[in-house]
Amino acid sequence: MGILYLVATPIGNLEDMSPRAVRILRQVSLIAAEDTRQTQKLLHHFGISTPLVSYFEHNKISRLELILNRLNEDDVALVSDAGTPTINDPGYELVRAALAAGHSVCPIPGPSAPITALAVSGLPTDAFLYLGYLPRKSAERRPFLETVADLPYTLLCLEVPHRLLASLSDLEAVLGDRTMAAARELTKIHEQIIRGPISRVRAHFEQHEPRGEFVLVIAGKTENRERWAEERIIQAIRAGLTTGESSSRLAARLAGESGWTRREVYRLIQANKEKV
Repeated sequence: MGILYLVATPIGNLEDMSPRAVRILRQVSLIAAEDTRQTQKLLHHFGISTPLVSYFEHNKISRLELILNRLNEDDVALVSDAGTPTINDPGYELVRAALAAGHSVCPIPGPSAPITALAVSGLPTDAFLYLGYLPRKSAERRPFLETVADLPYTLLCLEVPHRLLASLSDLEAVLGDRTMAAARELTKIHEQIIRGPISRVRAHFEQHEPRGEFVLVIAGKTENRERWAEERIIQAIRAGLTTGESSSRLAARLAGESGWTRREVYRLIQANKEKV
């Protein structure tokens, strides 16, 4: 019975490839890769000639049998485009199938973009929640963010450049103007990490075109020591409505300042709209 190795590969800098990862990729009989063209460049750099087979979202079902049959005879390695396999790729389904078939699954740890971004974000690392890619459309993204708005954990998510500004706007509207970090090109020559309130990060990328995939690290909700009196928050709500601030943005902002939950603030906003 062969072993399925989950081999982490560099997210940018090839010097981050571990000697153990190189050894495993040389000794297995087959490498299942998310993108064979990308992986071939890595193998060429390290002088590895192990055969490759593609394994990605659109062929994962048809490839399972081939890979499991090979595992009956010898060891196989699974790699993603970059970083640790099974994180935001279909690899977990192969892992489940291999385990169900009685094979051992062995991790070869290494780089991971979300964990790397978290480590340098300057935000709490003791408890965090990884969200993967945010929903593509704002109509789906905002309700999704609502589900995590009141959690105290640091939030990690991925975003592509053409949706970055829209996602930052939704993050600010739903979560409030929290502290965050936006990281791109990690470990590469043009590595960039922008830190600050969401509004400041959004303003930066309104002036500088977003390029490359981003890891967004956002502060969790913090509990205020003193909860505002109802009279005070109603005054703040009316002031915000008078200036034309949207209900969702106002609710998110005041929830972060007042110690009230976003839902509580939103209900008060609805009750006071006609009084402004």
